[in-house]
Amino acid sequence: MIKIALKDGSVQEYQEGISILQVAESISAGLARAALAGEVDGKVKDLNFKLEKDCSLNLLTFSDEGGRLAYRHTASHVLAQAVKRLFPNVKLAIGPAIDNGFYYDFDIEKNFSPEDLSKLEKEMEKIIKEDLPLERYTLPREEAIRFMEEKGEPYKVELIKDLPEGEEISFYKQGDFVDLCAGPHLASTGKLKAIRLMSAAGAYWRGNEKNKMLQRVYGTAFPKRGELDEYITRLEEAKKRDHNKLGRELELFTTVEEIGQGLPLLMPKGAKIVQTLQRFVEDEEERRGYVITKTPLMAKSDLYKLSGHWQHYKDGMFILGDEEKDDEVMALRPMTCPFQFMIYKSKLHSYRDLPIRYGETSTLFRNEASGEMHGLIRVRQFTISEGHLVCTPEQLEEEFKGVVDLIKYMMETLGIQEDVTYRFSKWDPNNKEKYIGSAEDWEDVQDKMRTILDHLQIEYKEAEGEAAFYGPKLDIQFRNVHGKEDTIITVQVDFALGERLDMVYIDKNNEKKHPYVIHRTSIGCYERTLAMLIEKYAGAFPTWLCPVQTKILPLVEKHHDFAQKVAQMLKDRGVRVEVDYRNEKIGYKIREAQMEKIPYMLVIGDKEMENGAVAVRSRKDGDLGILAAQEFVDRIVEEIRTRAK
Repeated sequence: MIKIALKDGSVQEYQEGISILQVAESISAGLARAALAGEVDGKVKDLNFKLEKDCSLNLLTFSDEGGRLAYRHTASHVLAQAVKRLFPNVKLAIGPAIDNGFYYDFDIEKNFSPEDLSKLEKEMEKIIKEDLPLERYTLPREEAIRFMEEKGEPYKVELIKDLPEGEEISFYKQGDFVDLCAGPHLASTGKLKAIRLMSAAGAYWRGNEKNKMLQRVYGTAFPKRGELDEYITRLEEAKKRDHNKLGRELELFTTVEEIGQGLPLLMPKGAKIVQTLQRFVEDEEERRGYVITKTPLMAKSDLYKLSGHWQHYKDGMFILGDEEKDDEVMALRPMTCPFQFMIYKSKLHSYRDLPIRYGETSTLFRNEASGEMHGLIRVRQFTISEGHLVCTPEQLEEEFKGVVDLIKYMMETLGIQEDVTYRFSKWDPNNKEKYIGSAEDWEDVQDKMRTILDHLQIEYKEAEGEAAFYGPKLDIQFRNVHGKEDTIITVQVDFALGERLDMVYIDKNNEKKHPYVIHRTSIGCYERTLAMLIEKYAGAFPTWLCPVQTKILPLVEKHHDFAQKVAQMLKDRGVRVEVDYRNEKIGYKIREAQMEKIPYMLVIGDKEMENGAVAVRSRKDGDLGILAAQEFVDRIVEEIRTRAK
């Protein structure tokens, strides 16, 4: 007999070799029907996995992440089988489950059309009705390679060869279809209930633009048709908020093929929002003791070699010159840290000088792959609220707390504090060449950072392998309207570059010591922040951020002079205002202003002009009636001053 610890804390005895499904059946028939997979000692397994020793077992349903992944991973295999049936010569790449569904990459000499997706969906439904069992088996390495070579699947052969020696190589079979896969999966294709293929797009093999472009088909799957329909409805709503669509409609930014991918043009309205954010950030940072710097956009390769970026980040940089031919090779900066470090090194510092908080509105350049470009989210040139705090070990926790306090203030002001999650990004001890510093240094600084995060009572997830090459970091994550998670703000604890660049301070004992450095952004990349705000507010920004805060709508020409007078009253108080002088009907003017998402519209007719008043229409609250012009000015100025949401 073996002992199995269940999720409710109870421990039950079962016969050796019992399957996860049989355990579920022993608890209740309803649980057995709902169960999709099982988590055994922290690892997700198929329901037919046999339990041979004492263990903990958590039965997973669709409400659990592991259950959803097994469900949707099975759907990706059904998609691959359908594609093979309709397009026998296709070559299979990879097909994982993702947050909101699944995808599969195919090497096929055509682009999948909407008609193709419709045919594939029908074929998938046929496979589901066939209720084919999914059977797992393993093969020795050489036999697995030979098997996939015989099937004409070069991508699978490459994946097998990349696996470490001794790694178990498993396959899943459903009917006449077999795929290389670690699993887990559902017991049979018939367990799938509601599927939908969403789109097809190009995707480079392994995300590398030097590799072949494949066709990626995206889909989703749910256990109930109603849940699928609800998801599609939410998706349609999300499309309306997509910053790539809405930002162009509102004339915030555009892109031009002749300029290039990842190089968006901020139009006057978008530039005004970013300028407003920058002034807000710079003023708040100064209030909190930051000193501003302004450093070059490029440097010789010598600087990046000294800092380690050349060795660890060169592929992500824009290089100016040829190392083999030119005496002096330059590179556009991907980050500001080594520049600000050189400012620190320009004079000798005492411990009494620390902490020093450097801040800079930095334009940076990163050579992102063309397939990774997306609107304002991932670009090749961007501007960031960058800062570096140089401190003693004793000051590290207090300075880190100050950074987090600043970030929380920024997020609260922008109204996004409830929309983010936190990730503690650590190094990967199995991939040491990615990092500088010893294992002891890494473990020490990660322990320090974990202690600080726990003291701050931040709820976070840990992510191995996501650290910067010089230290661990706190990543603040935000999901866009399509469910993709992006990092918007980071705080990094750097224990290595201070020593590498010979940054020192004189301590109380008159000895030279290397400082800690905290790398941080306070509001992140301005372009990405703008994208996030477009989607958060569906383009209807809080008044303080709006590029046009008030639009004045005179009824006819004789009201123009008074309209201009009111506009000047607003401008004198710093309010961004436009006057619509066009000879159009007032209803048309109001509708256009509403489409532009202007916070306030001021209608001026005879009565308003005679009484020095305006008829106020709010984007949020509708008709507010007639107010004295000065009263309205005072109200909106206060709303802007307090940055009300």
